[in-house]
Amino acid sequence: MSATTPVTIIMIEDDEGHARLIERNIRRSGVNNEILPFSNGTDAVKYLFGYDGSGIHHNGRALLILLDLNLPDMTGIDILRQIKDNKYLKATPVVVLTTTDDSHEIKRCYDLGCNVYITKPVNYESFANAIRQLGLFFSVIQVPSAPT
Repeated sequence: MSATTPVTIIMIEDDEGHARLIERNIRRSGVNNEILPFSNGTDAVKYLFGYDGSGIHHNGRALLILLDLNLPDMTGIDILRQIKDNKYLKATPVVVLTTTDDSHEIKRCYDLGCNVYITKPVNYESFANAIRQLGLFFSVIQVPSAPT
């Protein structure tokens, strides 16, 4: 992903089966970066924004966020808004990966600053293939480090 700073992939996905499928197929595409899985928004937000809520503890780190919109405790939209409103995290690429294919939701996510919006295919093989392609995409994109 980045030649200088190793990129950490933050996966926010409450469906355990989807999370395993996503990780396995990202690995199959040759991406060996650290993947930190979170099954709810609360834990992910605590990690991203840190103990003081500022997001400063990710100074100089390169992150990429895989975000499901349908979480048990908060919406992915809220998380996306918080990330893009934060001076330390706003440049972090966010890939929305969700079952929602509503055009209003898609537009809203892009308006809020998501970088890529992917609707999860219902078919297992199509889903696995989409994630492998996403992994190939991850292997070539450049991810900025958080500002210091």
